[in-house]
Amino acid sequence: MKVFISGGGGFIGYRLARRLLERGTLSGPDGKAAAISQIKLFDAAFPPQPDPRLVCVAGDVADPAAIERALDADTASVFHLAAVVSGGAEADFDLGYRVNLDGMRLVLERCRRLARPPRVVFASSVAAFGGDLPDVLDDSTTPNPQTSYGAQKVIGEYLVTDFTRKGFIDGRSLRLPTIVVRPGKPNLAASSFASSIFREPLNGVVAECPVPDTTGIWLLSPRKVVEAFVHAHELASSAWGVSRVVNLPGITVTVKEGVEALRRVAGEAVAARVQYRPEARIQAIVKTWPVQFRTPRALAMGFTADADIETVIRGYVEDERIKPG
Repeated sequence: MKVFISGGGGFIGYRLARRLLERGTLSGPDGKAAAISQIKLFDAAFPPQPDPRLVCVAGDVADPAAIERALDADTASVFHLAAVVSGGAEADFDLGYRVNLDGMRLVLERCRRLARPPRVVFASSVAAFGGDLPDVLDDSTTPNPQTSYGAQKVIGEYLVTDFTRKGFIDGRSLRLPTIVVRPGKPNLAASSFASSIFREPLNGVVAECPVPDTTGIWLLSPRKVVEAFVHAHELASSAWGVSRVVNLPGITVTVKEGVEALRRVAGEAVAARVQYRPEARIQAIVKTWPVQFRTPRALAMGFTADADIETVIRGYVEDERIKPG
């Protein structure tokens, strides 16, 4: 079977591809396990040394011709991760809608014309929620995005649900918490600081935190989010029913709690590299995001969260082969 990952050159997309290579099989459209014959990564750029078993195709997700060429007619599984991140979508309104909405629609329209309706897993976000929220959100909380990025993700969820209802795809949308810790350099995501306050100090660099230490974050580790994508794909269509969206489980951590865990993992000198530099633009976005969830549906479906923030940090240190100090 053939697998297509949009945003496959990004951190999560490429890590997902590597996990699928290790796994070797996925459930096909008929629900039966099938050997993966090809994994195609579609993105604007790729890691310096992509695995030779992967087919890397450079292109623009909002270009109809590029999607037509890249997404083979006999593709059985699609993971749609390509997106302009939150801060970028808010700063450039037209770009956000071009990539996050037009690109989404193009991928789904191509899926509609494949040989068989594929399984499609869409990376949505808890940025779907905002406004006047309860202290603890649950599966009954109505999406009310307060950013362009959140609005684009909610529209994508509705598209996945409707294309599934019509029988064009077998879709599943995952509302992702903030993913921590991401390696590499800071990006335009408003949540970028959530990784920076761990990543930079562990790598010997000062991290400038733009929000107060009381700021809470609903988060999930890279290990767990990759696990969630695979699990979402493997669940039978009947496990989803008419609701094709799920809030993934995560853990709530304040910046202060995160820094304290960093201190336990790596010592005082490393934790002291976190410095606070208030930034109104980031604070305005972050304060619209939910902090605490109850996720009974996701847990009943078999999705799992990290044990605690210390486990997340230690996982990053292990995965990136870092020697704290």
